[in-house]
Amino acid sequence: MNKPTESISYQPRQVQLLQQLVRKGEGARLEFKRKASNPEKIAREMIAFANTDGGTLLVGIGDDGSIPGLKYPEDDAHVVNEILKRVRPALPLTETFIALGHNRTVIQYDIQKSEQKPHHFLNTNQVKESFVRVEDKSIKASREVREIIRRQQKQKDIQFRYGEHEQFLMKYLDEHKHITLKEFVSLTGMKRFYASKKLVLLVLADVLRVSPHEKGDVYSIAYRKVS
Repeated sequence: MNKPTESISYQPRQVQLLQQLVRKGEGARLEFKRKASNPEKIAREMIAFANTDGGTLLVGIGDDGSIPGLKYPEDDAHVVNEILKRVRPALPLTETFIALGHNRTVIQYDIQKSEQKPHHFLNTNQVKESFVRVEDKSIKASREVREIIRRQQKQKDIQFRYGEHEQFLMKYLDEHKHITLKEFVSLTGMKRFYASKKLVLLVLADVLRVSPHEKGDVYSIAYRKVS
């Protein structure tokens, strides 16, 4: 994947498209990195894109939207490619070198929405970590979100029993905007494993929707209108 700097030719149209993209600012499908100085974080951002709706990561762009580029892009690309060896399954992405002139280059990574998700990363403690994209942040995926993503890939008709706890949950959500797994466990007295299983099934059945959050996923009624 690496390219020697000399082989990268300046293409005005390519730079113009880059500038237009940068002007959009970071968001659900766009992330800026000044350098590849924190490769693990870059891997997490890419995983989040692949596990959600895809996106673009630009290396050589400041958080403020400035475009300083990279003096030695092949070094940054090598660092990124090495860290991606710890991602499973391999990410569906393309790497493009964009010459800015004056011996500066931006690396553009386009990550597709994956058909093999959830992707995960082996951290330094050999623990699997997976991530999803929420607005302009990449958030560590909970066990429930990982399970939902995995089962959505091969989803068939989901069946569940509309019992006492499901009735309680729907009544609760009719009066409140949302609930967390911890709250569901506390309010029903269920064991966490069974409460988790019920919430996952209801999301897969399109009865509930889940909003991943750093402090705990939030569940709400799927058809509720967002004000």
